[in-house]
Amino acid sequence: MSRRYLFTSESVTEGHPDKICDQISDTILDALLAQDPYSRVAAEVVVNTGLVLITGEITTKATVNYIDLARNKIAEIGYTDADNGFSATSASVLIALDQQSPDIAQGVNTAKENRDDSTDIFDQTGAGDQGIMFGYACNETPELMPLPISLSHRVARRLAAVRKTGDLPYLRPDGKTQITVEYKNGIPIAIDTILISTQHDATIGDIKDDIGVQAKIKADLWNYVVLPVFADLDIKPDDKTHFLVNPTGKFVIGGPQGDAGLTGRKIIVDTYGGYSRHGGGAFSGKDPTKVDRSAAYACRHVAKNIVAAGLATKCEVQLSYAIGVAAPVSILVETFGTGIISDDQLFELIEEHFELRPEGILATFNLRNLPAERNGRFYQDVAAYGHFGRADLDLPWEQTEKAATLKAAATKFETTTVG
Repeated sequence: MSRRYLFTSESVTEGHPDKICDQISDTILDALLAQDPYSRVAAEVVVNTGLVLITGEITTKATVNYIDLARNKIAEIGYTDADNGFSATSASVLIALDQQSPDIAQGVNTAKENRDDSTDIFDQTGAGDQGIMFGYACNETPELMPLPISLSHRVARRLAAVRKTGDLPYLRPDGKTQITVEYKNGIPIAIDTILISTQHDATIGDIKDDIGVQAKIKADLWNYVVLPVFADLDIKPDDKTHFLVNPTGKFVIGGPQGDAGLTGRKIIVDTYGGYSRHGGGAFSGKDPTKVDRSAAYACRHVAKNIVAAGLATKCEVQLSYAIGVAAPVSILVETFGTGIISDDQLFELIEEHFELRPEGILATFNLRNLPAERNGRFYQDVAAYGHFGRADLDLPWEQTEKAATLKAAATKFETTTVG
């Protein structure tokens, strides 16, 4: 029996209050790691009207100016006009930082396996916390991401781009996007709804009434944002697609003036748009000894390589850890009936070909050392528009270098045809 259904994912622009916080947190992380790759960082940021609070726990040999880092990032995002209630120069920046708990540090510095006399180099570092992490990949897009979140990010990035280039100069930094995709038997077939909420100036040129302003914005977003985003895609909006823009009628008051922001409050936007499960841990502001971040990257790497190898069309990987212990407590792989070998056999391949202890993950992706070509930027660049499927960034966990090896290794198992 055929089944049709709708699935929706959202994204937000870099000027969304929560995303401002994520980006400041990761800007701090980048600056600390650039000087001291072994910095222990859990940087939390709160923003509200005229206020930035930087708090959390940091232990480092680095010396940085947290206030300047925050102000420069806010200006880069586009908050430069104090008349809009929040700006890089007018906001007060408060610092309330502690050091990492020594009880946590001892388990990270010396893993249980190391304390039990293991000499394996990857047994030296324990997980920075307990927790569960998920990674996912599917063949709906070239970057092996679910289509709804991929499109939502593309629209959000384009929305920010036309503001920054001056194509639509009346736009302000805060914004949200949402795409609803129609599926038939698990295959995306149509775009049902496109929703864009974007902050804007109260007037646009000679247009001063709200109805006229909203009509102008809707027409411009269709021509400057929607059409370019879908230009190179097979699935496009059609006459049945619903297009909603600023459904409340206007969106002038936004950013931290309109809504307080907090680091780690957009974890579904950061990952798979709700298409896959989520362990609950946020990424931004955390150094890579925190498995909430690094192990989630590893899960994505495993799942993406399995799909890239053609061993499944959908794959979800779960890892779990105990604080202070190097080896994962559990590993689970689920291919939802799309695998050409069994999930148990894929589990064997994962154990054989992927290093999933924290120190091994750090080494595989070189997560402590910022790439020289990125000029001190790395984590802050994934703090908006998603940590996965980023074709615009050369991210180590997005590489599919193990796909050929997995495909060859799978030949020892009896395979089946999927679909």
